Amino acid sequence: MPQYLVSGYLPDNFDPSTQDEATIEAIHALNREMIAAGVRKFACGLGKAKSLRAQPKGEVLITDGPYLETKEHVGGLWILECADIDEALAWARKGAKACRTAIEVREIFFMPATAEG
Repeated sequence: MPQYLVSGYLPDNFDPSTQDEATIEAIHALNREMIAAGVRKFACGLGKAKSLRAQPKGEVLITDGPYLETKEHVGGLWILECADIDEALAWARKGAKACRTAIEVREIFFMPATAEG
């Protein structure tokens, strides 16, 4: 069965301490519903980002923040196993309501390694 990354976006100035109890409970309720339905494989919130960029001569530059300059960032995610994109979108719609934020859905492509590599 296909798996989907359902990610929620937050403004760059987001302060988690400003979340009200109703929003927190709505997110917990959605997680319980996903678990009961057997679709949720993993879920988490995300902290501040560090970006790594390959440089000439094999060096790596590490900077604070997301790779791209944006006004928002990924603040959390679910990995869902759903029958199809329509089911994933139905869960994402609930996520957008519970989290009160923009949500993005992407199918996860898994290519297992061959015996040679």
